[in-house]
Amino acid sequence: MILAIDIGNTNISIGAYSEDRLLFVSRVATDRSRTEDQYAVEIRQIFHLNDTTAQGFTGAIISSVVPELTNSIKTAIHKITKHNPLVVGPGLKNGLKIEVDNPGQLGADLAAAAVGAIHKYPLPCLVMDLGTATKISVIDGRGVFRGVTISAGVGISLDALSQRTSQLPQISIEAPESVIGTNTIACMQSGLVCGTACMLDGLCGRIEEELGERAATIVSTGGYSLEITKECRRDVVYDPNLLLDGLKVIYDKNKKQ
Repeated sequence: MILAIDIGNTNISIGAYSEDRLLFVSRVATDRSRTEDQYAVEIRQIFHLNDTTAQGFTGAIISSVVPELTNSIKTAIHKITKHNPLVVGPGLKNGLKIEVDNPGQLGADLAAAAVGAIHKYPLPCLVMDLGTATKISVIDGRGVFRGVTISAGVGISLDALSQRTSQLPQISIEAPESVIGTNTIACMQSGLVCGTACMLDGLCGRIEEELGERAATIVSTGGYSLEITKECRRDVVYDPNLLLDGLKVIYDKNKKQ
């Protein structure tokens, strides 16, 4: 089995693969104050919950956008499985052609999701990642990573509304029955959910104009993706495990070499 871990700003996603089959996925909250031993205990408990033993793993791979946690998780995995995990970044082959100003600055999460999209879907492909930030990665018809848009995530926007206004509450992020809200909660849900969906539709159109070709696939992933992208007017494929699948592809590329 192969262990794939994505360390995000809000959650850490943990997936286990047997060959190309995803056996389970677990998500835990990202906590920068935890030690490597605490993470080791938590990961071992996740194995137990999924009827898996650490001895069954033959390797591991990590992508991380939280540098201060990368070594802690890496050490925790080694303590449990006795394997040193690969870490997505400079020096690790991912097969991705990148045409941006500084390829070394491309986030490990964006790279892994792009690799997963190229492996699974027709190109050109736009990858919407709706997590702590809202991002759209652009992969052209040649399989080249052309760039990305980044905006504030839905959760961040909600926090800003609630914290910086006197009368707007924290709400659940779900689509309202009507775009025209008739109460405070519905009004906020319309702006957050429908407004973000409209932004995504609009950005996809502008991206296609610049590319000079229409996207064959638009795929969404990330914690808020299902609720938001079902309100999009464009056809969007929901793939919650796209990033983990990309990590498995990257792992296989490096082990074969």
